[in-house]
Amino acid sequence: MNTITKIIKSHNAYLNEKSLTELMSWVSEKNSNLKVSITRNKLTDSDTWFYNKTNGEIRNQNNTFFQIRGLQQYQGSEMLLEQPILIQNEIGYLGIICKEIDGVLQFLMQAKIEPGNVNKIQISPTIQATKSNFTQKHGGKKPAYLDYFLNASPENIIVDQIQSEQSSRFLGKRNRNIIITVDEDIEVLPSHRWMTLGTIKQLMKIDNLVNMDTRTVLSCIPYCSTKLTDSEKSEIYEMFSDKSLFRSMFNDNDDNEQDFVKVYRYINDYKMLHSRENKIVPLTEMKSWDFTDSGITHKTGYPFRVIFCDIEIEGREVTHWTQPLFEAEGMATFGLITANFDGVKKFLVHAKPEAGCFDSIELAPTVQLEAAVPENEYSDMDKLFFELLGGGAEIKNNVVLSEEGGRFYHEQNKNIIIKVQPDQIGELPKGYFWLDYKTLNQMVQYNNVLNIQLRNLLSLLDF
Repeated sequence: MNTITKIIKSHNAYLNEKSLTELMSWVSEKNSNLKVSITRNKLTDSDTWFYNKTNGEIRNQNNTFFQIRGLQQYQGSEMLLEQPILIQNEIGYLGIICKEIDGVLQFLMQAKIEPGNVNKIQISPTIQATKSNFTQKHGGKKPAYLDYFLNASPENIIVDQIQSEQSSRFLGKRNRNIIITVDEDIEVLPSHRWMTLGTIKQLMKIDNLVNMDTRTVLSCIPYCSTKLTDSEKSEIYEMFSDKSLFRSMFNDNDDNEQDFVKVYRYINDYKMLHSRENKIVPLTEMKSWDFTDSGITHKTGYPFRVIFCDIEIEGREVTHWTQPLFEAEGMATFGLITANFDGVKKFLVHAKPEAGCFDSIELAPTVQLEAAVPENEYSDMDKLFFELLGGGAEIKNNVVLSEEGGRFYHEQNKNIIIKVQPDQIGELPKGYFWLDYKTLNQMVQYNNVLNIQLRNLLSLLDF
């Protein structure tokens, strides 16, 4: 049986109610027994983080992990935006180990807490470590299971992609999304559990339970890169309850190549013709922000602020530290519209530039709205999405999920997928595209094409 068939079989292996209750009890027990203390403090209270006047940045004494500086984006002489930005010029591991157990592929998942998590523990990849973590620059222990990824052989690698992070908060930040298989027995730590893909998909329906890092890794599974025989396709077809999604993933589509050309032409035209310039400036030179010992806040309102925290969490590589965190101002909305075209499911995406985007622009969901955006600044497509959502569109997914808790404090977003009729959308505005899953899945095999919000929404899809 090929790997993709095994993965889809794992997707269809759901937990029964008793097993799901036991799994939730495992998370609840860990939460109740976990000592966590997160308090806001002042920057000058920290013995490791400080404002470096020479570079105009907040950094730690070892100049590791990340820095916070000011970003100004210009088009010609006009300043388009000004904000603090996270600079983390290292690529970390977001990795999942898989193993076939009793004939079903299982994923080794971790119950992990990050300081910014709204609910302490969330279901995380096997390993989730910055380069500073796994090179032990923080002085802590080496992350568990690291050697499996460092020593993985090519035939055991399912996914190995370097993908972007949140470009509205990070400047060019990327992580290595990787899934590997093992054959040998490995020790399962008390912090980890084997789960089928179907189990993880069920847990994704619960608010703030499956973390962002798990979702982005699973979104990279290369369903469309495996050459399948007719008999293998027939076997997979029977596993799908959503036949339109099967056709979107596996059927040959004459428009597929043309869609590639259209999307890449638009993206390449944007990169060549739009002359936006990013300028990194000292934090104290940002005129629209107040920088005090207690934090960095916008004078009139912005989607986030910077706060300083004292953190104590037992069971981590380092148990007590201080650091800055970006705190969201409200809840963002990420929305994806789907529709069936002659029995094939397609997704309405748009090419979106962002302040810290590694290569200027990426494909985003239909709607990607920060909480602080006033309604009078909604695009026509944003307005149409909310009209359809409130007007009886079929809601396929509607769940509140967290952003990465290692840098963001209590940041939650509404993740909504709705199904409509194609004629409810009409002519597409410039930069919007109807694409099938196969096209999107092929594009995600290239670095920095689909942004993290779109990847996370695609990871929620049920077969």
